[in-house]
Amino acid sequence: MYVINSDCVKCGACASSCPVGAISEGDSQYAIDENCVDCGTCAGNCPVGAISAGE
Repeated sequence: MYVINSDCVKCGACASSCPVGAISEGDSQYAIDENCVDCGTCAGNCPVGAISAGE
């Protein structure tokens, strides 16, 4: 599953690119939920590189 770190600037590029709607806006940054299918689309669309493959 991919994770979003604290470098997130809340631009929304990840959420709008997620094919399964697994990303939602949190208080301080966006978050990826358990519906993530590990496609990596969000990481490729993040302009600040705040998304990486988690464990």
